[in-house]
Amino acid sequence: MFIHIDIDSFFASAERSVDPGLKNVPMAVGSRSNLEIFNRERTNIRLMNDNSGAFVTPVFYSDKEKSFDSVFIDKIDGQKKIRGIITTASYEARAFGVKTAMPIAQALQLCPQLIIVPSHYPLYHKLSHYLHRFLQTKIPLLEQYSIDEFFGDLSGWIDDRDVLEFSKRLQQEILENFDIPVSIGINQSKWIAKVATDFAKPFGVYEVKDIDSFLHNRSLKEFPGIGKGFQRRLEGYGINRLGEIKARKALFYSWKRPGIQLYHRITGTDNEPITSKRDRKSIGISRTFDALRDPDELRRRIMIMARHIVYIAISIEANPTTYYLKIDYEYGVKVKQSRTLDRLFSETLFKIELAQMYDIIAQPEAAALKLSLSVSNFTSNHLRTLSLLHLEEDQKRLRLTKDLQSLRERFGLDIIKSGSEL
Repeated sequence: MFIHIDIDSFFASAERSVDPGLKNVPMAVGSRSNLEIFNRERTNIRLMNDNSGAFVTPVFYSDKEKSFDSVFIDKIDGQKKIRGIITTASYEARAFGVKTAMPIAQALQLCPQLIIVPSHYPLYHKLSHYLHRFLQTKIPLLEQYSIDEFFGDLSGWIDDRDVLEFSKRLQQEILENFDIPVSIGINQSKWIAKVATDFAKPFGVYEVKDIDSFLHNRSLKEFPGIGKGFQRRLEGYGINRLGEIKARKALFYSWKRPGIQLYHRITGTDNEPITSKRDRKSIGISRTFDALRDPDELRRRIMIMARHIVYIAISIEANPTTYYLKIDYEYGVKVKQSRTLDRLFSETLFKIELAQMYDIIAQPEAAALKLSLSVSNFTSNHLRTLSLLHLEEDQKRLRLTKDLQSLRERFGLDIIKSGSEL
């Protein structure tokens, strides 16, 4: 039997665990694109990368105390303007219509008494890490699916008839030890257990005993892996509910491996085991900012973000071979470029390739609003022969990158910058 554990309103619950005054009132965690890494002055930015895994987003932060005014208020021509978005809303706040990704200014209009706390990512990662270690002592086969979600396989450990009671005890123990509420879904299929968790929220436990009855009238969007695009595709075939999928096996099988996998997940016949270690498949950073028309400043910001990606890649001993750059301009214009090079990864190589990609896609007369960089296709995941033509040069560049890494680990990410970042 599988259980799926999901922390209710994780970021909000984490803040409440360290500040009881936030309990039982409308509150939310807010965030704003961290532009501090672009400052020309040294900002002592450090990397939070302890809880590494496929689900972890690189987080950069400073050690400064954060307040609502310092994070979310901008003064423009003597006028105060509220910036930022809601990251997580408590259930008390949701009752007023406050939602994730909503502008903070709009949230305050809906709920003037709303308490908004600036995000504190080191706390969230530490709490997730401690909970993971705790669950490992309770569940023999455990998979961390995201920073606030876990799968557990209780087969051969807890009798199926006792799983519901076990889950209720576990839920209470987590509350007592961490002061955070969780919801738990139960089923013989891990993916049906995940859907059941949403039905159990908040702070509930729900066991699905009859999959067909449970899915009968459930919407397509309730199942993980069915996005808006695929939902429209299914609706085009006359499929509007999860319960209608079981009878359309031939259709899903015609879509080969992805369709077959999804069919069995939805019908609870996937037999997928727990994956105790989820290898990272990519590393990415994005930053949103006010309209920027200076192409040289945009290039500088790309190089700064590149340094941070390099730091993460080297710290986890990854050798990415695909590089990706995307720029969002005003009026919905988006341009992107990617390259795959079977070479040793280094800071120098990465920045050279990014500069070339930028020259190809840049629109100097347009105002940029967002930058996104990522690397993927690690050679540890996809074995391949690297270029012998550039091997000697690449080895020298990698050695230099590792030397820089040692200094940055000791003194901070911004202790050494390339000329293109100044």
